[in-house]
Amino acid sequence: MGNFFQSLGRTVLAGFVLLGLLVLATGSLRTGEHAWWAFVMRWLHVLSGMMWVGLLYYFNFVQMPSMAKIPDEQKPAIGRVIAPAALFWFRWAALATVVTGLLLASMFRYVAQALTLSPGFVAIGVGMWLALVMAFNVWFIIWPAQKKALGLVEADAATKAAAARRAMIVSRVNTMLSVPMLYCMVAQQNGGL
Repeated sequence: MGNFFQSLGRTVLAGFVLLGLLVLATGSLRTGEHAWWAFVMRWLHVLSGMMWVGLLYYFNFVQMPSMAKIPDEQKPAIGRVIAPAALFWFRWAALATVVTGLLLASMFRYVAQALTLSPGFVAIGVGMWLALVMAFNVWFIIWPAQKKALGLVEADAATKAAAARRAMIVSRVNTMLSVPMLYCMVAQQNGGL
C-alpha cells in the first residue's frame, strides 16, 4: 500500500475513482440536469481555487519567510527545483480558476451583471474583478519577474534582485486581495456584502 501512495498520479487518480464510486453509490449522477453540471463546474472552480490560493499562501506564509533561514548552499534547490514546479501549478491553477468561474457564471447567465456590478450581483462581481486582477498579476507580473529572479531567462544580478522584489510585492498584493475576494465569492450565496 505504501508504494501506491508514493505516486502522486496514482493517488490523485484514486481520489477521482473514489469520487466516482461515491457519486454512483449515492445515486447523485444526473448528467441530464443543468443543476448537476453547474454543481460539477462549481466543484472544479473550488478545486482550482484551492490549488491557486493554497500555493499563493504557501509562497507568502512558508517559502518567502523561510528563505532567510535556509543555508546559502541549499537555496539553489528551492530556486531550480521547488519554485519552478510550484509556479507552474500556481499559474495554471489561476487560469483554471478564472475559466471555471466564468463558465459557471455563464451557465447561470450572470457574467454581464456581475462584471458591471448590477444590483444583486455586487458581491460576486467584486469577487470576479478581484480574481481577474489577481490572475493578471500572476501571468503578467509575477511569472515574468520570477523567470528572471530564478534565472530561467537571462538577467544580470541587479535585474534578478529587482525582479524578485517585484514578484514578492505583487504576490503580497494578491495575498491581500485574496481575503476580500474569497469573502465576496462566499457572500454572494450566503447573503453577505
